[in-house]
Amino acid sequence: MSLQEQLDNDLKTAMKAQDQVVRDTVRLMRSAIKNAEIAAQKGLDDSGVAEVLARMAKQYRDSITTYGDAGRKDLVDKEQAELDVLTRYLPEQLGADDITALAKQAADELGATGPSDRGKLMGKLMPQIKGKADGALVNKIVSDLLDALASA
Repeated sequence: MSLQEQLDNDLKTAMKAQDQVVRDTVRLMRSAIKNAEIAAQKGLDDSGVAEVLARMAKQYRDSITTYGDAGRKDLVDKEQAELDVLTRYLPEQLGADDITALAKQAADELGATGPSDRGKLMGKLMPQIKGKADGALVNKIVSDLLDALASA
């Protein structure tokens, strides 16, 4: 079953169960997917849908941080509940240890020696973990790895 079919089925289930959070979040996801399809002028496959959902997850995380800094607990709770629903549809996210292992492997293959190799390393690493990890976390891990290689 494709992600879009799963979203359609889950929307029907949420409507029957009168689960407003799931219903509204799934509707937002379907709308974002539809907008991406219109922009691309073609239908999206599961990887394209996952990219749209990953962007939405990043927006939710940014909103949660912003609302938290502003002391808006009510909005933080709402955004977190919607993010929890959205993450059900994302591929399993890689942990810091997994990302570090992949980054070390890619650095060894490229012969990376320091921060000047960031572009090459990110170019090799990102296609492997696209949609499976937060970009900010990957960037931090790569920076730390390249700094350690430079000082070694």
